[in-house]
Amino acid sequence: MAEIGRFILLPVLFLAGLGAYLPFAPLIAALRGLALVVQVLAAYGRTLVGVVYRRTPEFRTLPPYRPQDEAVKAYRNYFFGPGSRDLRQLLTLERRSYATTVGDAFRTVTTRQFVAPARHRAFTVPYGLTLYLGLCAGAASAVPLLGLLFVLHGLVLALLTSGARLLAVVLRAVDRAVLWMKRLRTGMLCPHCFERVPYPSYDCPSPTCRRRHADIRPGTYGLFRRRCECGQRMPTLLMLMGRDARLQAYCVHPHCGKPMNTDAGHMPEVVIPLIGGRAAGKTQLMAAMLLSLEHAAANGGPAITLADEESDANYQVLREVLRMRGHTLATQKTLPRAHSFVLGGGRSRRLVHLFDTAGERFVDREDTDALRYARAARTFVFVLDPMAVKAFWTTMEPAPGPLLDRTLGSTVDPEEVFARSVQAVAAMGAPLRRSRLAVAISKTDLLAGHGLAPPGPEDGDGARTWLRDSLGLRGLVRAMELNFREVRFFRTAAVADDEAGVDGSVTGLVEWCLRG
Repeated sequence: MAEIGRFILLPVLFLAGLGAYLPFAPLIAALRGLALVVQVLAAYGRTLVGVVYRRTPEFRTLPPYRPQDEAVKAYRNYFFGPGSRDLRQLLTLERRSYATTVGDAFRTVTTRQFVAPARHRAFTVPYGLTLYLGLCAGAASAVPLLGLLFVLHGLVLALLTSGARLLAVVLRAVDRAVLWMKRLRTGMLCPHCFERVPYPSYDCPSPTCRRRHADIRPGTYGLFRRRCECGQRMPTLLMLMGRDARLQAYCVHPHCGKPMNTDAGHMPEVVIPLIGGRAAGKTQLMAAMLLSLEHAAANGGPAITLADEESDANYQVLREVLRMRGHTLATQKTLPRAHSFVLGGGRSRRLVHLFDTAGERFVDREDTDALRYARAARTFVFVLDPMAVKAFWTTMEPAPGPLLDRTLGSTVDPEEVFARSVQAVAAMGAPLRRSRLAVAISKTDLLAGHGLAPPGPEDGDGARTWLRDSLGLRGLVRAMELNFREVRFFRTAAVADDEAGVDGSVTGLVEWCLRG
């Protein structure tokens, strides 16, 4: 009887205990399901931090954007590729993490409640089934939550990416507007190949790197700063380059690639070509113009700074030759390099390029076609040597004394030089009718010593009348006035005294050329 009673009592007690347990089973299942959801979300958080911040190998499923694999050796901005890559990695890793977390939870319940329970299965099996139910509910509930997190991540990334790309466009537009305000609509002038450069290339400022970056403007490789492969950061906008932090600019044209002026793009540019025949006095006049500006700066005028080492070295030689009243060497026929300098201070600063070209280039049409810098000029200087005019030797009467040395004069007719150079410059598209022309009658100091200098003041109608009536250059003067908006005549003496003071005739010429 005792055995029968125990056989009946145990099921009764089990059912009674099960009945007492069942009201709590939903709560237990809910808590286990909630715990699983928390586990899944915590794993998501760890994965997110690992992918976006830590970036260690275990969080990497896709190859990274490496600077050495890019066309431009620089790190990409996060919103131009790496952001979407991180989202794809997060999706892959979270799928794995979700499967692992849920699978581990089910395996733990199976082991502890069914396979190797610590207590009698009569107690662990119902509890295990309850946990199974909670795990199923938790696993199902975590999926939409993860989906929502991914959607939010994607929306935020898309919003920030759109904002970054829009900001890049705005910054480029602002930078372009600043260039327009500086009258650099078509770009900066390369002093070597004379082409307009919309935006130069720049070298990395790190002395151990010097990688060249073709386009540093805001975009794929940075908004305000670009990070070079070496880790050095560099500004992406000209307006972010302070005077002490300017990068070395280089021409982007394949046939050139030479260094440009450091100040290129930071201020308006002025191009002044000196046109004239061989030995007309262009080089000496250019040296006198520079010396005149230097002398004016020392006396309270606009400051002048040579824009590059080559310009400075060439000027120092010319300055010394001019001070010694020597004769400069003939300009080489190779394409000239601009003599560049920065004039003025603050908002009035200008980058001025003076071009001294070999006289032979103004006779041969194939050579004048190479003078592309003339397209950017709005003021031209025509250096006219009176001794190159036949009428000078046949009609002028020198003062008594030593004869004028004919070998000091140019051998190229000014009318021929002017006609060919104007034709070539007009063919290049230069707007001559909107440009000005300064006619510099050269070597007047030499002519004055023989009583042959133009009469009257240093500039104005007296010099014009002397060319027309005394030298018979009516056709040349008329052609000048027909081709240019404004023509001014100057008698110049490219000489300097021992204190580097320049003849006043050059000062008036320089002031007129740089006006406006």
